[in-house]
Amino acid sequence: MFHRRAGHRLNQKPAHARSLERNLVTSLVLYEAIRTTRKRARVIQPIFDGLITAVKNKEPQLAIRYLNKVVTDRNASRKLMEVLKDRFSQRSSGYTRIVAVGSRKGDGAELVDLTLLDADSGQRTADRGQTKKVPKSEVRNPKSSTRAAKSSSPA
Repeated sequence: MFHRRAGHRLNQKPAHARSLERNLVTSLVLYEAIRTTRKRARVIQPIFDGLITAVKNKEPQLAIRYLNKVVTDRNASRKLMEVLKDRFSQRSSGYTRIVAVGSRKGDGAELVDLTLLDADSGQRTADRGQTKKVPKSEVRNPKSSTRAAKSSSPA
């Protein structure tokens, strides 16, 4: 019976689903953005969140052991320990974002982009709220400036 089984599952055989999850998580760590189906993204999102939480809270030796059970590439585990740990140090959860991008042409599956938040090395959090609103009187009308340039040029 399937009672009290929370979470998302893939509809492959268990070994294939496990290897697919591991490969998707590794790709997400290495490339910081992947395009996949909505179901697969929903499956690997909590796995990635668990990895980040483990890296932040466990001792380094135990965290590396935990990472190596999931991540299939040495560079990905090194990136988690050195780069992503510092990037997400201020964030308690919600390390990824799912954005719908349409459907796949062949089978109509709903595709999404799964990206890491603050994927530009923390620039987004530093710039948040820092944008300066320009009054409409100072905004230049591009049509009028091109007309003025055309009329002033000798033809």
